[in-house]
Amino acid sequence: MARPPLAVTGIGLVTPAGVGTEQTWRGLLEGRPTAAPDPALDGLPVVLSCRVAGDYLALTGRRQPWRLDRATHFALAAARQAVTDAGLDPGEWDGARVAIVLGSAAGGIGSYEQSAERLRTQGPAAVSPLTLPAFLPNMAAGELAIDLAATGPVLHTATACASGATAIQTAALLLRADACDIALAGGADAMVTPVCVAGFARMRALSRNPEPACAARPFDAARDGFVIGEGAGFLVLERTADAAARGVRPKALLVGTGTAADAHHATAPHPEARGLTAAVRLALAEAGAAPDEVDHVNAHGTGTPLNDATEARMIARLLARRPPSVTSVKGTIGHTMGAAGAIEAALTALTVQRQLVPPTAGFTTSDADTALIDLVHTAARPQSVGLALSTSAGFGGHNTALAFAPVSAPTRAVHPSRPAPSVPPGG
Repeated sequence: MARPPLAVTGIGLVTPAGVGTEQTWRGLLEGRPTAAPDPALDGLPVVLSCRVAGDYLALTGRRQPWRLDRATHFALAAARQAVTDAGLDPGEWDGARVAIVLGSAAGGIGSYEQSAERLRTQGPAAVSPLTLPAFLPNMAAGELAIDLAATGPVLHTATACASGATAIQTAALLLRADACDIALAGGADAMVTPVCVAGFARMRALSRNPEPACAARPFDAARDGFVIGEGAGFLVLERTADAAARGVRPKALLVGTGTAADAHHATAPHPEARGLTAAVRLALAEAGAAPDEVDHVNAHGTGTPLNDATEARMIARLLARRPPSVTSVKGTIGHTMGAAGAIEAALTALTVQRQLVPPTAGFTTSDADTALIDLVHTAARPQSVGLALSTSAGFGGHNTALAFAPVSAPTRAVHPSRPAPSVPPGG
């Protein structure tokens, strides 16, 4: 059953492609990979990462950067952008009607690792009393509440790499339950740390390609893993009537959300993408849309062999009647972990607003599975997008899908399409 859409009135981004929404968007349109050798990873099996390079601290308004984790700074910078973009002033709003939902996979893991190393090498007296406030996963959301004078529901979601998307769905539920009037929802992570990189490398989840321009290769036949990244993305969500009452035109509409579990394996996706398929179906049902109405998919697309093959088959099978365009931004900014779902949701909202699909960086050649989808690569594609999906998946079998539409739907189906691909049974 279709539900009323929610208005996306503000967007904020801090990513390896740029500090700020417009800087990130430009970097994605250029299709420029941001992977680079990282001195902090010297001596590890993998030394490439996608780091945030701009002056994000200038956007946080904080004078004590040493007391907060890097991920919290990303969250503050992106959230402040989103609030400003929405034309809101925390000094004027009713904080009791403002909700904050922040997703992350590992909270302040960098602060924890630093303190653990000090304990090992210097003893307990060297451990800062600020270690736990910097590390605890809920504290970034708490810091946002303090910064923005938000006294409504303040929550943290943790569904691994789907965390940011789960946060947006949770915020939508709060708005529809009338628990708030304004919801600031997103994700932030800073997991480019020695323990995280060593762990992912041992799992063989990271690319071993030493060439920065070729390491992150979503859906490419030569893909061999992701490049770890960092950053944050936030949306301001409101009911459409409330946005109209403020005289604000939304950037896009959140028209559907869905979440489902694989219940299959700790790290591997279900071979038939059971949970992701169910999440997409739920999001479409909430949007009151059929699968053949989907024009575009901003895919999870990590660049790992199994994930990309499974997701490509799911898209081709479920959306076969009119194949949508597909992109993965991880070729440019790497896998930003718990922030990924929120960053990609924000970019999907921009795609439907601007009717332009960013290319998938690093892609050159399809394999039997990835040839099933209409992947945008080489250059950005102007396209009429009336309905777009952002898909996210996380360790533990967590899957979330978010559906976005433009405020004024364009004429449908003008993008290049192909005959429905043939998908092997059960694929």
